[in-house]
Amino acid sequence: MTGEALLNIKDVDVFHSTFQALWQVSIDVKRGEMVALIGANTSGKTTLLDTISGLLRPGKGSIRYEGRDIGGLDPHRIVDLGITQVPEGRRIFPDMTVLDNLLMGSYSRRARRKKPENLKKVYEHFPRLEERKKQIAKTLSGGEQQMLAIGRGLMADPKLMLIDEMSLGLAPIVVDEIFRALAAIRARDITILFVEQNVRRSLQEADRAYILETGRVVLGGSAESLREEEHVKRAYFGVGTCT
Repeated sequence: MTGEALLNIKDVDVFHSTFQALWQVSIDVKRGEMVALIGANTSGKTTLLDTISGLLRPGKGSIRYEGRDIGGLDPHRIVDLGITQVPEGRRIFPDMTVLDNLLMGSYSRRARRKKPENLKKVYEHFPRLEERKKQIAKTLSGGEQQMLAIGRGLMADPKLMLIDEMSLGLAPIVVDEIFRALAAIRARDITILFVEQNVRRSLQEADRAYILETGRVVLGGSAESLREEEHVKRAYFGVGTCT
């Protein structure tokens, strides 16, 4: 981890039609980090990821990636720059094979030339996907579908992965496997910004975290310091010490 800011978001407002979803949101993600976004449903976490990836446009403020302002760029251009999003709900192609789903992730100009290399990496992280490469995606278990969604994101050859609610509905043993894979992915110099409903687990796995409430960042800092923050203890763990 170099300490260099890969992603810098400054005073961003975002609107859904006339409804304001984000208010003056500012976060930094350093190169090589794993950073968590924590908050209740409707706190703005997914809206923030969608804005970074170009699915939504900021009404105010700046989004800088590798020093370049990307706020308002089309999603395909943002993917070409090295940002990929793994959406909530996986959104795989259910009637396509595992392999074809993975190959759909490599259609950007950035990724096409590295397709065989990236496919090998995906199989190293998720061996079950290689075992099931000819299997129809909708027949996979929920955990395998989440691995497929992350693997498809890796096929885009990202520098920064945005991962939304990756453990939703999954058994703890599967969540453990996915977090181990993310640690290995991060070891390949891929930076990760993730949304995760399990706050305790997020603060165990992340280097740093930001707390969003009603569209505003109310706290941010190292995961270790946030585990001891009184507001976090009360809001997410009940009164008492977080372990």
